[in-house]
Amino acid sequence: MAMIKEFKEFAMRGNVVDMAVGIIIGGAFGKIISSLVNDVIMPPIGILLGNVDFSNLAITLKAASPEAEAVTIKYGLFINTVLDFLIVAFAIFILIKQMNRLKKKEEAAPAEPTTKECPKCFSVIPLKASRCPNCTSEI
Repeated sequence: MAMIKEFKEFAMRGNVVDMAVGIIIGGAFGKIISSLVNDVIMPPIGILLGNVDFSNLAITLKAASPEAEAVTIKYGLFINTVLDFLIVAFAIFILIKQMNRLKKKEEAAPAEPTTKECPKCFSVIPLKASRCPNCTSEI
């Protein structure tokens, strides 16, 4: 029973929950970016490069036979995956950059004062002074 309680305390920590939410949102964001790359970005790039569809680019190591499928190195899918990564990394970079820009800059705590004003002559005197050196009044 103690192990279940300990696991519950671990799982309900703020950092663990935040991480879980981040992973779930990251997975959904990854699907959106994959669709962006495969369905929006790669077709125009393929047209610019002479109607090349990167997902179909492959090197055949062994031709298909009636018993087995062809053995291929699908480097076109690898190119798509690398582009996915680069776009996700750039999007996250821009997102974090904007969040940091919009975040309020924390103001530094004001330093402790080392001087005070004399209530009689209004001259600036050391904080620990018990008598004003200008007007000689007790503070």
